[in-house]
Amino acid sequence: MSLGATSAPATASVSLATMPFVSTHITVLLNEAVDGLNIKAGGTYIDGTFGRGGHSRKILSKLEIAGRLFAMDRDLAAIETGKTITDARFTIEHRHFSEINQLATQNNLTHVDGILLDLGISSPQIDEGERGFSFRFDAPLDMRMDQTRGKTAAQLLATISEQQLGKVIKDYGEERFAKQVARAIIKERDDGRAITSTGQLAKVVASAIPKVEPGQNPATRTFQALRIFVNQELEELSLILPQCLSLLAVGGRLVVISFHSLEDRIVKRFIQNEQNRDDLPANFPIKAKDLPQPRLKMVGKAIKPSAAEIKLNVRCRSAVMRVAERTATA
Repeated sequence: MSLGATSAPATASVSLATMPFVSTHITVLLNEAVDGLNIKAGGTYIDGTFGRGGHSRKILSKLEIAGRLFAMDRDLAAIETGKTITDARFTIEHRHFSEINQLATQNNLTHVDGILLDLGISSPQIDEGERGFSFRFDAPLDMRMDQTRGKTAAQLLATISEQQLGKVIKDYGEERFAKQVARAIIKERDDGRAITSTGQLAKVVASAIPKVEPGQNPATRTFQALRIFVNQELEELSLILPQCLSLLAVGGRLVVISFHSLEDRIVKRFIQNEQNRDDLPANFPIKAKDLPQPRLKMVGKAIKPSAAEIKLNVRCRSAVMRVAERTATA
């Protein structure tokens, strides 16, 4: 969720004069994320979610001439922003998470020194009403981060069953009134009123929820659930993590910023499973040298935005960052 960019001084050997900066949004955990990568000046890095480039620009500011940064994003608007960076050390490609190995193959990368994944949705995506992510605007119900492929939220709602929809809203939105919301949406559809706009969906959801937490729009959890479902966000995350493990050189860092518990749970369990590969009984009849060796180790504790950052950017309040380091090759 790249929500902004701030500048940083370049290393002595590199000029950032050709790197335009965006000032309309705020990058979440900017310094913490780049510090977590433990940048080597001549290293090779991947920014898995370029967004509006805050993290990428910060990484570039720490690289010398020999350093390289490869970025990718599924959002074409992000790609267009990335193309404005005219820096020989920088490459950006239009790809989904699950295609990080293709990025590596295309660019002859066998191992990299760090990978950054900034999950979730960006402020520009939310604030561009025509993208269909927000109930604050009445717009076509799209919700695709990559508008070049896949079905829109409206198309999915036109065919999904009530049971499946209820499960999506419950699992991905953690909405306790998921059954009622699903029933109301399907009734609207079956009564001949296909749900094609954000305003219409928000109204139907509101009619089905008897009680709302103070300060929260009743459609919040349902919109989150549909966005995750449309973009297969959790599936994409589960696909990229093992690929990151294979790409990281020993000592390389994986930094992941999550924005809700479902994402963070996947990341945390992945790191723990790789850290505890020898989780066998103490008296198990096998020599220590033959035990599976940890391939990742957690670096420090989970990091959350400071009170000062949340005050500046309330949208970052749910962010959680985890850092892991590659420890073995097999």
